[in-house]
Amino acid sequence: MSYQVIVLNGGSSSGKSRLARELQKVLPGAWLSLSVDDLVDAMPPALVDGGDGIGFGDQGEVSVGDDFRALETAWMAGIAAMVRAGAQVVLDDVFLSGARSQARVRTQLEGLNVLWVGVRCAPEIAAARELARGDRTPGMAELQAEVVHEGVHYDLEVDTGTTESPECARAVAARVTS
Repeated sequence: MSYQVIVLNGGSSSGKSRLARELQKVLPGAWLSLSVDDLVDAMPPALVDGGDGIGFGDQGEVSVGDDFRALETAWMAGIAAMVRAGAQVVLDDVFLSGARSQARVRTQLEGLNVLWVGVRCAPEIAAARELARGDRTPGMAELQAEVVHEGVHYDLEVDTGTTESPECARAVAARVTS
């Protein structure tokens, strides 16, 4: 099977972005790296931290409203269109609703060859990374570490807390090229 999309799902600070960059180094061909953070960064300020967009609570909780969901659907349709036009994409995502989130993404990517990769990291390691980064709401990494994987089905899982990103990337690349 020739994969067109690699979906990396894991909590905040689990190592998805670093893994995506490492994958770009080891995968054959040109792979675009896109992240749900790109979507959030592109949203108008009125939809970040309030309203029907996306909000971040003081304890690290994340809430999403109808406007965010509508933009997320359009975003995913755009990614799927790029793939259908010939691009290969590594998608870095956070399935806040576990299996329901995967179902939404799966619907948008229907008909494409997708490799589903769970990116795990112990909550305490993710929390330490979050603290070192300084650009996340404290508590987000620990809250998301396990819940994003609930009910999600993967083709492959990696643990960036016990294995370095280049080695995780080689494991994913081996699956892609096998």
